[in-house]
Amino acid sequence: MQIREPTVSEERFIEELRAQVEDVLLVDDVSLRRGGEAVLFSGQLLWDAETAFSLLYERLEAKGLLPLLQRRRGRDSVLIVPAPPERGKPRPIINLLLFLATILTTLYVGAANEGFNPLENPGTLKFGIPFASALLLILGTHELSHYFMAQRHGLRVSLPYFIPVPIGLGTFGAFIRMESVAKDRKGFFDVGLAGPLAGLAIAIPVLIFGLSLSEVRPIIHGPGYFQEGNSLLYLALKYLVHGQILPGGGVDVFLHPIAFAGWIGLMVTGVNLLPAGQLDGGHVAYALLGGAYKWIAQLILLLLMGLGLFLWSGWLLWALLILLSGPRHPRPLNDISGVGGKRKMIGILALILFLTIFTPVPFS
Repeated sequence: MQIREPTVSEERFIEELRAQVEDVLLVDDVSLRRGGEAVLFSGQLLWDAETAFSLLYERLEAKGLLPLLQRRRGRDSVLIVPAPPERGKPRPIINLLLFLATILTTLYVGAANEGFNPLENPGTLKFGIPFASALLLILGTHELSHYFMAQRHGLRVSLPYFIPVPIGLGTFGAFIRMESVAKDRKGFFDVGLAGPLAGLAIAIPVLIFGLSLSEVRPIIHGPGYFQEGNSLLYLALKYLVHGQILPGGGVDVFLHPIAFAGWIGLMVTGVNLLPAGQLDGGHVAYALLGGAYKWIAQLILLLLMGLGLFLWSGWLLWALLILLSGPRHPRPLNDISGVGGKRKMIGILALILFLTIFTPVPFS
């Protein structure tokens, strides 16, 4: 391999950047990267990582550049790269149209679950209102919490994109698109966890209210019926409302549409907290574990495949989606600083919460 000597203009560029870096990093090596448009300075930080990053970010942002801080085997590096161009003007009309379409599909599914056919009689869509309104309240709270927490951390993100589907649950959920790079792991942690916690804060009271409207009746085996899966929290809430472990003794709770929406909220939150891929749990796990995150993500993929083969085949689809989204997690600009003790404690509580709401067999 031949190492290309930098040109005169590149030498000048390197020296200009060295002047911005040398009071923050004790430089012992410099190299060009990415075809000469980025410069890597290696050595030892002279400040703590947070202070060093703040200084470099403030200096370089005005020049259209960004610093990427990393530490490998006790050696620090600062990679200075061009800031990504801002996306064009957002088009909220697309978000609005997708949301309106999702209202229609969830109304349709809600009415169909009550035994009506809105395709024959559109007026029966009104019977889907309890299910659709409860479900969209949970999903909307989840996504908007991501959005506002991202704004708080200075991240550019899109408005929520809802995904309408006229079968199953009426929607594949929603997502926001991150349009800038997170400054540190705290950003990943806060944005990743905000959605599940806020959504769950709505889903639990919705589920309790819905269960109070639901009847306990003898179990029916036949076409048109399915058994929703149990998580530890769901079992506890059924016991709280109806005073018995359900299903049991040949009876079970027949879910009111609002209760079904609340149950979906629990299930979706459990899936989102999986520490893998681009799921919310993946952001939280990377924020807490850094490079060790990849081993956890690979273990989760193997577990999902095992669950898919032996318990519920739908987990195979989730494993595929995680693989397609990319098993590697994007790094923040400051990949050295951790999240601090308070967030670590919250992370442990989030793990316990995940174990109480995860549903190994969502449907049977």
